[in-house]
Amino acid sequence: MIPPSDRDLQSLARTVEQAALATGGGLATAESCTGGWVAKVLTDIPGSSRWFDRGFVTYSNAAKQAQLEVPAVLLERDGAVSRETVRAMAVGALARSEARVAVAISGIAGPGGGTAEKPVGTVWLAWARRGVEEVDTACRHFPGDRDAVRRQAVAAALEGLAAALSRR
Repeated sequence: MIPPSDRDLQSLARTVEQAALATGGGLATAESCTGGWVAKVLTDIPGSSRWFDRGFVTYSNAAKQAQLEVPAVLLERDGAVSRETVRAMAVGALARSEARVAVAISGIAGPGGGTAEKPVGTVWLAWARRGVEEVDTACRHFPGDRDAVRRQAVAAALEGLAAALSRR
């Protein structure tokens, strides 16, 4: 699989912009393995301040706890790369923003850090919507090197944001 190009990511970001403008939805991001890349792609669009509220880069577990109030017990029990952690990250981003929709990402981009249970390329994503208790989550296994894994994670996050914004 060929990772998405910068142009592909820009196109996906424009799709998110259109959905945000159509629904009046503001966005927040809570990123770990992508290091703010989703927020960067979204804010590359002129006028994005009309619909992008803020981004959290919470690379360390301490940052996840301090900025998003991810419970230490989740990180200890399930790890940073887990459904429970990204769900808590997305909920935390909504609680600390004016956004209507938040995306959270945590994964193992490599080249090291993988295990048999969570190999390199494992990425968990979550999309939370204000006023909706259910948080959508997905676990993906992306092939390739560090850059390829991160690019694919950014694309998946953007696709999920567009879908979440489209739901009422």
